[in-house]
Amino acid sequence: MSLSSSSNLVAVLGPTNTGKTHLAIERMCAHSSGMIGFPLRLLAREVYDRVVKLKGANRVALVTGEEKIIPAQAQWYLCTAEAMPMEKDFAFVAIDEAQLGIDPERGHIFTDRMLNIRGRDETMILGSESLRPLIERLLPDADIVTRPRFSTLSYAGPRKLSRLPRRSAIVAFSVEEVYAIAEMLRRQHGGAAIVMGSLSPQTRNAQVKMYQDGEVDFLVATDAIGMGLNLDVSHVAFAALRKFDGRRRRRLTLSEIGQIAGRAGRHQKDGSFGVLSGLTSADELQAEEVENLEEHRFPKLEWLYWRTPEPSLENVAGLIHSLEEKPGVRMLQAAPEAVDLAVLKRLAKDPAVTSLATSRDRVRLLWEVASIPDFRKVGADHQARFVGSLWNYLAGSAGKIPHARMAQEISRLDNVQGDIATLAARIAAARSWSYIAQKARWSEQPEAMIERTRALERRLSDAMHNQLTQRFVDKRTRVLMRGLLKDSLRQDVVIESDGAVLVEGLEIGTLKGFQFVVPSDSRREDRKMLLAAAERYLGQTMTKNADALAKAPDSVLSLTADEAGQPSILWGDEKLAILTKGKNLLNPEIKLDRSVKELSSDNLKKVQDRVAAWVVAMKAKNLEGLIKIDALANAADTPPTVRALFAQIVEAGGIVERRNINDAVRGLDNDMRGHARRAGLVFGALDIFHHALMKPGAVLWRTALFAALNEEPMVKLTPDNAVHLKQWDFATPELAGHLGFRKTGSEYVRVDMAERLIKQAHEARKQGDIFAIETALATSLGLSTEVHESLLRMAGFEKTQDKPAVAKATAADPEVESKPSQTVSSAEEVAPELAPAAVADPKAESDESKTSEPDAETPATYWRWKGMGRPKRDHQHKNSGKKAGGKPKARQNPAVRKPEPVLATAGGAFAELAALKESMKK
Repeated sequence: MSLSSSSNLVAVLGPTNTGKTHLAIERMCAHSSGMIGFPLRLLAREVYDRVVKLKGANRVALVTGEEKIIPAQAQWYLCTAEAMPMEKDFAFVAIDEAQLGIDPERGHIFTDRMLNIRGRDETMILGSESLRPLIERLLPDADIVTRPRFSTLSYAGPRKLSRLPRRSAIVAFSVEEVYAIAEMLRRQHGGAAIVMGSLSPQTRNAQVKMYQDGEVDFLVATDAIGMGLNLDVSHVAFAALRKFDGRRRRRLTLSEIGQIAGRAGRHQKDGSFGVLSGLTSADELQAEEVENLEEHRFPKLEWLYWRTPEPSLENVAGLIHSLEEKPGVRMLQAAPEAVDLAVLKRLAKDPAVTSLATSRDRVRLLWEVASIPDFRKVGADHQARFVGSLWNYLAGSAGKIPHARMAQEISRLDNVQGDIATLAARIAAARSWSYIAQKARWSEQPEAMIERTRALERRLSDAMHNQLTQRFVDKRTRVLMRGLLKDSLRQDVVIESDGAVLVEGLEIGTLKGFQFVVPSDSRREDRKMLLAAAERYLGQTMTKNADALAKAPDSVLSLTADEAGQPSILWGDEKLAILTKGKNLLNPEIKLDRSVKELSSDNLKKVQDRVAAWVVAMKAKNLEGLIKIDALANAADTPPTVRALFAQIVEAGGIVERRNINDAVRGLDNDMRGHARRAGLVFGALDIFHHALMKPGAVLWRTALFAALNEEPMVKLTPDNAVHLKQWDFATPELAGHLGFRKTGSEYVRVDMAERLIKQAHEARKQGDIFAIETALATSLGLSTEVHESLLRMAGFEKTQDKPAVAKATAADPEVESKPSQTVSSAEEVAPELAPAAVADPKAESDESKTSEPDAETPATYWRWKGMGRPKRDHQHKNSGKKAGGKPKARQNPAVRKPEPVLATAGGAFAELAALKESMKK
């Protein structure tokens, strides 16, 4: 026997909960290709799902005895140790739980993989610290890395089953023990999930999910959980410290106990272990053993089991002889007779079998058939009869198992009726046929058989999960509530930090704020009982919560969009109310959540008053300017024209396009404009707005108020303090206006920044009729040249090919400044009047206004002021010049045309403004 030389070989050793498997996954994914061999099909499947999320299903393969998923582009393989494709070449290879080389049944497989399989660039051996002396002697070139446990593992002593903490795993070593313990947990704590190596991956995953999601707080398992399965377990309790290993009933070794106990705790979360009360004194853990377990000190392995990986195939007798060959290395021992070898020996005694094994290929085929795993655990004699019946087909002239035979066996198993034991037996038999179907050359229609056996196992697994759930979980609510609702002594009620409500240690639901949530798996008749129990036990808690909310600072409440986009008021993570349509924008209706409405009248009033006060306070804080404008709009001493204008601005949320209220603005004299400016309004060329409404808090509240008023979902908020959006999903420009943005070309610019750019352009007009506009400010805001120019055109500027005259009147020339446009509004009417808060550093502003000499090599861009056209009529008036039927109406004489009405006024302000305008014309 020769050992392979090691190149780039690393042995990662340490106790459980050290992240060894996670490290191997990271290292594998860093290479161009890789493979990891695992001790369990369940674990291989779990890691396969993780790697698929990282690399994609088309590049990741799963190879086990019963299941093969091998995409054409597969680069990373997750396998069981037995199913690792040894003939393939990978950059990275790892073998997990290598200390299983000491296992009598499968140890030789792990020993062979550890000694002989290698990656081109890196090989990693994962195992316990007990492997160290063997690694040092057998693989002297290996680098040994010790991984310490991330958390503390401590001994909690013996405990009764009824006193076990939540998130406990109870470990037993027979199916009968597992079911008996699960039944007791159903009666005492409400249920348990089941995890056994004999379960299919689908059944096991469904049971684990039930546990991980908190539907049950306990897990009953065999020692399968010691093989690296990732579970959120806080405490491991041993129901026994003895097990039957296939040959005899013996006490667990210290390493085996440590492997299982180490599942308690996760990453940096501490865990504990112990035993169930009632074990005999001989089976209890001794003080020295406890100390060694807590310190992760285990006896070093002195040898591993070995069996030749390349047996002789000259004849059946030579094959058996080579499989019984003894190793020539002191630290390796010949493996005990495993089931596959025992089956081969029984087949070799049948002349009808050996007479067909007359060539190397036939001997190899016989060994493959004898190696079909005994999933049914029926023993070597029964297994030999089963595989012998298949050998006759495979060694015959056709060389395949007839499709009719396989289809008949699968149909016979395709029955989801029966108890747990019956379903378990069918699943085991289905696994045997799944294994056979994966041998493509053995069946006449391999693809069809693979799909049928996979579907069969899936159906049986679902039925098994339902049976386990119904037997060990469903009755817990009824058992619990019958005790709760009796007129007996008051029971202990505990509300944990995550809101779980425990009565006598049993979870009856979850308290979220003021809402009691019944477990999702409860039956209809049990839900009423649970709600009644909650009302009985949680009344005092609800009062305490209502008092806490009444005294809570404003900072613990928040406004956000819920899953439906409704503006919701939250207390921490719990919804108290939503804002709905009220009498106007600033006065929405506050609709309390259903859970709050179910409170007592006193508690309901406390919550209602606190929420209402918070809404008022937040509006005053974030919408102070808008509230001030609204107050002036309703004040008797505010001039009617200003009042009408203010009403429209409030209705628009403090930001309105100037063209929509242009007539109202024109009707303001200087005194009236001063009145408006003192209220905080900015009269821009394109928009009129309140400068304080650009702050993030104001944007949030205006968005929420519009959503409530229009009964629509809240608009997606832009990033805080964003001034330019290249891409954003606004359904309409009006929605962009709600967030303070104006559509400019294909992008969006915040209105105050747009007005700042327009003001800069008007400052440039001081150069003369033809002038250049500095682009540095636009560039600093992230605007492209196209968007900047589009904004300038909207504001009444146009590019020109003309060049400025050599001499021009200065800005001080009154004739130049006051010269109005012949066809449009004057510059004075449309030039933006920015409030100080909307403009940055005045010195910077003046610097930006200075125009540099254009680069001699770059053609200069010159502009002229053409003025802003009159606002277009609304869409509904576009065809107003035509009568019904398409004929144009007769044009009115401009001299007698009626004055245009002001767009959208509030209340009687429309009539007042129209009358005022008419009187001014006269």
